Amino acid sequence: MRFDATIDYPADMDTVAAMLADEEFVRRKIAASGALDSTQEVIWEGEAFTVTTRRQMPTDQVPSSFRSLVGQSLDVRLVEAWQAPHPDRTRTGTLSLDIAGAPVRVIGRMSLQPGPDGGTVQSFSGDITASVPFFGKPIEKAAAGAVDQVLAVERSIGLDFLAGR
Repeated sequence: MRFDATIDYPADMDTVAAMLADEEFVRRKIAASGALDSTQEVIWEGEAFTVTTRRQMPTDQVPSSFRSLVGQSLDVRLVEAWQAPHPDRTRTGTLSLDIAGAPVRVIGRMSLQPGPDGGTVQSFSGDITASVPFFGKPIEKAAAGAVDQVLAVERSIGLDFLAGR
């Protein structure tokens, strides 16, 4: 299942990129996600950076009919790899989300582009796949709903973070 989403931030692209790589921002995102346990790592290579998080998530957002497939918690690994800025300061990157023991995978692309009023638009596009015979499409729909919720939380955390800088 295809997904596309955007988040508008009232800050320039360099400020938003710095926020996305800030360990405190990453910790806030994880805490807001309801993780039972987590780790995070930010690795810089010049001006490129990769944010890797692992979260143990409760299964309360998984539709009850599918909880038996995943157990009492989910081990979620998210890797967001951002390239160095292009000459115009825009950025592109990739994301990959894997859930250990679950047949769901999310892969996609991200970008930072100029937005209205000097702000920044963070865009996401990609595919959600669930490799479960007969149940793949409902699982993909549930995962797409979860992606929307995660991005809404990330936007809220980002706006608070930027307001406090």
